[in-house]
Amino acid sequence: MRKTVYKWFWAWEFDKEEKWLNEMAAKGLTLVSMHFFKYMFEETDPGKYQIRIELLDKHPNHPESETYIRFIEETGAEQIASWVDWVYFRKKTADGPFELFSDIASRIRMLNRVIGLLTTLGILCLISGGYNLSLYFLWGNPISLVGLLPLAVSVLLGIGLLQIRKQKKKLTKDQNLFE
Repeated sequence: MRKTVYKWFWAWEFDKEEKWLNEMAAKGLTLVSMHFFKYMFEETDPGKYQIRIELLDKHPNHPESETYIRFIEETGAEQIASWVDWVYFRKKTADGPFELFSDIASRIRMLNRVIGLLTTLGILCLISGGYNLSLYFLWGNPISLVGLLPLAVSVLLGIGLLQIRKQKKKLTKDQNLFE
């Protein structure tokens, strides 16, 4: 049996999303596809799979990404979904622990990709919102007040950016302790 769940996660909440997906798998609902905020699950034995999420440097169809995905699949994992540059993997729990990041440096590289994504989206939202508000102030067009929406999103992205930078700072500190 398949089950569809609609759930929203911000880009900086990938750990929370991954935890939720693993909780669903522990209950016997394993992710089989995902698009934006629509998750499709399939009934399996509870705890049969572990799920991991990663933001790739390049789109999953890019040759470098395809090489990386094949490498991960050689460990016994399988790619089950992708959305934009995010990729979702699952691996049977019986095959042992499943981690995508073998060390602190690889985790920091992932956080840097998330920081780049949030920064780019935040700047685009600021430009869009600023442009719309300038139209309102220049010509008094009330529809331009829609520009407040991208400005609000840019504030949320900024909050997420601060959270990811805090994680990165902690990991960098830990990395320096081990070196």
